[in-house]
Amino acid sequence: MKLKIFKALWGMEHLPLEQQFKMISDAGYSGIESGMPDQASEQLFRQLLAKHGLEFSAMVFTDGDHKESFKRQVERAVTFSPVLINAHSARDDMSYEDQLDFYRFSMDIEQASGIPIAHETHRGRAMYTPWTTERLLKDIPGLSLCADFSHWCVVCESLLENQGERMKLAIDRTIHVHTRVGYQEGPQVNHPAAPEHAAALAAHSAWWRDIVRSRRDQGAKSLIIVPEFGPPGYLQTLPFTNQPVSDLWEVCLWMKGYVESQSKEWLA
Repeated sequence: MKLKIFKALWGMEHLPLEQQFKMISDAGYSGIESGMPDQASEQLFRQLLAKHGLEFSAMVFTDGDHKESFKRQVERAVTFSPVLINAHSARDDMSYEDQLDFYRFSMDIEQASGIPIAHETHRGRAMYTPWTTERLLKDIPGLSLCADFSHWCVVCESLLENQGERMKLAIDRTIHVHTRVGYQEGPQVNHPAAPEHAAALAAHSAWWRDIVRSRRDQGAKSLIIVPEFGPPGYLQTLPFTNQPVSDLWEVCLWMKGYVESQSKEWLA
């Protein structure tokens, strides 16, 4: 099985699109992940994907009428020929019956699209905790995850030491990974290489290893991994200055190198 590392465009929006794509290609990423471009940028976006030979993981974000929103965005995403669609789907305050209705609907849309869809474990969404996710996964066979367990660390205020069986289920249903390191009090450490974050990195790394092995054992030919660290808001800043305490590009590049350094052991 091949590990493909994609770069999220999140945090690069201040740069011209041409520069974003060139930097990502030159750094050796296999593809990009982002929401669909606005109509004015769509033609250029398509051209840059082809020019740099980058694959595309499309993101969709449901809101309002979640089913209609999901259907409309997936239909547009399909026109970009993505290798995967990553969905921020449903809401944490929806009733469980409405969540079930939405995700069953999403399975029909996924089948019609012919593209695998991963639903992200994200705060504010239906899958914001290990236990809400467990219930949905058990009730809807075939529902797949994008594992961003940094969010669960915040919600549970722990490194999920007491979520063993739920983590195993989530890992076995994961088809896409965001390798951002969260900790007990936040969704993003200031730098994953810092020694004070060694325990958080080790916990996440063990989950990622288990996901890689699970996908390999399921017969997957590849797994997309995105070192999706975020800009200020997620990235800590110095008081009164809004100056980031770390360089976002360098943090993501460090995580890319870390994944590559671990890949042989993860696939052992």
